[in-house]
Amino acid sequence: MNRILRRSAAILTSATAMAVLPSLTASATPAQAQPCVQKVAVVNNAGFVLSWAASARTGEQSAPTGDYAINQTRIIDLSTTALPEGTDIRPYVEAVGGTNEYGSSYVSYCDNGQTATYTVTGTTFDYSVTLLT
Repeated sequence: MNRILRRSAAILTSATAMAVLPSLTASATPAQAQPCVQKVAVVNNAGFVLSWAASARTGEQSAPTGDYAINQTRIIDLSTTALPEGTDIRPYVEAVGGTNEYGSSYVSYCDNGQTATYTVTGTTFDYSVTLLT
């Protein structure tokens, strides 16, 4: 009798576990990045001159900003680019005389007047591009 009860409990436990398991067929498409913004600003708090472009997950890029020095900011209004609304983008920064780095995370393009700000810190060959807002 105990053997039958243990077997029944095991079946019920197994069935319950199966009922609460998440689906393994999740979409391969990533969720839209947050925040959703129209403009991207990059503040140069690094020890070098830089330029940057808005870079999409697909590899498409906007036209780059011109070179600019420390304590300056450049903004790209995504509505002036060929990138369509809904595109996830992040800055692709080029240090003059140094390496290239992508922003720490993506934001999504929405025609809403909002701005995401990234800051660049570090030195020519060792720097980061971090989303602030």
